Order: sequence, then C-alpha cells, then structure tokens
Amino acid sequence: MTDFDRDDTTPGTTDVTRRDFLRTGAAAGLGAAVALHGIPTAAAAAIGAPAPTDPPPAGAIRVRQTAGAQRYAELPSVAWRPVAGRAGAADVVLRPQQRFQDVLGFGAAFTDAACYTFNRLTPAARAELFHDLFHPSQLGLSTGRACVGSSDYSTKAYSYDESDTPDPELAKFSIEHDKQWILPMLREARAVNPDIFLLASPWSPPGWMKDNNSMLGGTIRRRYLPVYANYLTKFVQAYAAEGVRVDAVTSQNEVDTDQDGRMPQCTWPQEIEVAFVGEHLGPSFEKAGVKTKIWLIDHNYNLWGRAIASLEDDAVRKYADGVAWHGYVGSPAAMTRVHDAFPQKHAYWTEGGPDITAPDYQTDWTHWTTQFAGIMRNWSRCIIAWNYALDEQGKPNIGPFPCGGVVTIHSQTREITRSGQYWALAHFSRHVERGARVFASSGGAKELAHVAFENPDKSRVLVLANSGKAATTTRVVLGGHQARVTLPPDSVTTLEWA
Repeated sequence: MTDFDRDDTTPGTTDVTRRDFLRTGAAAGLGAAVALHGIPTAAAAAIGAPAPTDPPPAGAIRVRQTAGAQRYAELPSVAWRPVAGRAGAADVVLRPQQRFQDVLGFGAAFTDAACYTFNRLTPAARAELFHDLFHPSQLGLSTGRACVGSSDYSTKAYSYDESDTPDPELAKFSIEHDKQWILPMLREARAVNPDIFLLASPWSPPGWMKDNNSMLGGTIRRRYLPVYANYLTKFVQAYAAEGVRVDAVTSQNEVDTDQDGRMPQCTWPQEIEVAFVGEHLGPSFEKAGVKTKIWLIDHNYNLWGRAIASLEDDAVRKYADGVAWHGYVGSPAAMTRVHDAFPQKHAYWTEGGPDITAPDYQTDWTHWTTQFAGIMRNWSRCIIAWNYALDEQGKPNIGPFPCGGVVTIHSQTREITRSGQYWALAHFSRHVERGARVFASSGGAKELAHVAFENPDKSRVLVLANSGKAATTTRVVLGGHQARVTLPPDSVTTLEWA
C-alpha cells in the first residue's frame, strides 16, 4: 500500500480546520511523489530498465532554485550526457511518452478581502505587483477564484439579494457591492493577463433561502433550489455585463460543513447537490445560453466516494465538467480514484493556503511544492491557492481561520511580502504553460517530490522539492541521457530544456 492509499482523515472527526491542515500537513506530506496517477513511482526504477527511447535533448538544462537565502535564483546550466549504468531507485526516470492530463494553470483567489487589500495599494504599486503576478513574462498566474457573495475572507457578510423577507423573483438582486473593488481588480488582472481562467464559488445562498434565515451556517430550503439556480445564472450574466467572464462555478464551497455557523457557509447534502446541478443549475445555464462550466464538491479529498456516486446520475454527468478539490482532509489519490471511475471528467484543485501565524510563512516553499507535485501527479488540471493577498494579520477576515495570502500587503506601510507559497507557485507557473501535459516521472529518494511537464512548444519541465535536511545529488535519466543536479536541503529546483 502506497502513502497515497492511506486514509489520512482524523478518526472521530467530520472536518479539519485550515489551521489544523496547515500545521500537520495532513493532505500529502512527504509522500507526494509516491504515486503518479495511481502508478507507483519506484516501479520502473526498481526494475532497472531504461526509459523508452526518446530523441536526444536539443540543449542544456536551465536551472532555477529556491533554497536558504536564494529565491528563484538562476544557476549555471546543466549538460545532458550519455547514460552510464542502469537506473537505480534513487534516480528520477522520465518517460515523456506516458502522458496524462493537460494543465489549465496556477493562481489563487480574488476574495473580497484580497481585492480590498489590492485596492489599498497606489495605482502604480498595484500595477507593478500585478505585472509580477500575472504578466506572462513574469509569474504568469493564469487562474483565479472569485466568491459568489461573501466568504469568510470578506469585509462583511453579504449576498446579492439582501432582503428581510423572501424574494423568489429576485427583484432585489444586485452585485453593487462587487463594483467597489472586486470587479475593478478582476478587470485589472485580466488586462495584464487576458488568459486568466476565473472560477466562482458560493459560500452561502441569501439568508432568506435557508432554514436558519442566516448566511452563517444552515442549509438551503429545497423549495428555493430553482430560485438559487436563477440567482447564480444572474450572477454570471451580471459579471459578464461588467466585462468579467466567469469560466466556471462550483455548486457550493465545502459542501460537507456549515463551519458551526461561525462564517458564511451552507451544508449541501449530496441529494441536494445532485438535484440542484442536474435539475436546476444545468438547465438554467442551458436555457440562458450561459457557457460557464459547473464543478462539483469543492471540498476535501475524503469525499471521493460522494463524487463518484454523484457522477453516476445521468443529469449530473451531463452538466458537470468535473470535480473541485480541497486538500484539508485525505490524500490526492482520491482524485485518481474519481478519474478512474469517470475518466471523461476533470479534476481541479481549488483551495489551500498558508497560516499567517506560522513561523515559516515566508519560507515553506518545499512544503507547498511537495503538495503541488502530489496534486498534479493525481490528475488535477490546476492549482488555485487561497487568498491572493491579505494584510500582516491575515485580514480582512470575518471567519475563524488565520490564513495568509500568497502575498502580504502591510496595512500601514503597504510593504509587500512574498510567502513561501508564492515561491512554490513561481517554480511552476513561470515554466509550465496552459495546455502543457503532465508526463511520467518515477523513482527518487524518499525526501524528494517531483513532477514533469511537456509544454505545447515541446519544451520540458521537471520540478523537484528536496524536503530533507541534507543536500543530495540526483541523477535525472531521460532515454539514453542523464543529468546530475545538486539539491540543497529544504529546496525547490526547476529544470527546463528544449
């Protein structure tokens, strides 16, 4: 049994907080490189067989590394040389002919809190930061997640139909709140990178649709499902009218918890989601001519059984493009289980971020690269982290979790600090293009996580994370060629070649 076959859910619990996950690393840990789309990585290397023949690399390997005081530093190129000896278990063996999913991109969430924080910068400072984050010549982050109304990372709790009494005709529907800083920030980011793919997730329907008449906790009343489908349809249309295309929506953020009523959230039982997507939301989009994709679950890996059962419904399968995943409970192998059951449906990783109170907030790049490698090795098409930006206290925040942003923007000085997650994202997003394909990589030392990609232009990328306390020299084997790369302790290294 591989590490990815373990059930990492804490016994006796039904949910794990973001802080618990970030502290314990429960989602993938150091086992992120153990499985590749359900295939044990050490298998080929243990046999000692060479990789299938492949045209010789055209040039040297370009190297970028983050370790110690270095941040995404350019190192001298490494040459390919003829293979000497058989591949061993500690070697990383590449098999580009064995290809898997294509890549949508990397990014984070444009929450109300993140957009408020971006908006506090001067236009010049924000333009500089957005160029760094989104421009294709820089990080080139190309995915984002917006919130349909308020999440816990908002300046206040709000919906798009604030009413003390039921409003089934949605006469009071308005996205006015989002016009202050959310829509402007989304337009500005898309102006820098027009290819940003935008997901939108609802945390809660308007309170009057729910059994507790509040956006905090509770469950939607079944009779309002068609009204809520119209609500989401109107949201997509209203954003489009403001010049912001919504490419995908999830039916509900974190379907399996109401967070004890401590924040905007809504329990969404499986039968409700199946009925909502298949009978209401999908047909509502279809009738309105809305091309926005629908993703299920938007919650933890341990709900993989629910995902399979939901996709067995014909109507859900008709309208759902795939499943959105969070990494707070379970392991990424869950995505492979769902893929194996429904290979025509896609996997998307849509939430996870650092703890602002963690002492390694600025330096946990190896942790996040290890997580990202495990995610991409199990069929996910994207990495969408949590808040793009928050202040030095992890605010604005109306919920109970102490999250940090991909970047921190100080509330007084406006100084910008980059997190360890930022540097992990850089090692992927600066090299892996939309449409790249994940391909097989196997072997490697216990402390080494890795994942490989081939871009549309046929250039290839290998990202490695050494979580060990000692430096190691790793041999990378590609067909009849090899390269040796030195990996410092607690380091991330990206290799790219033609």
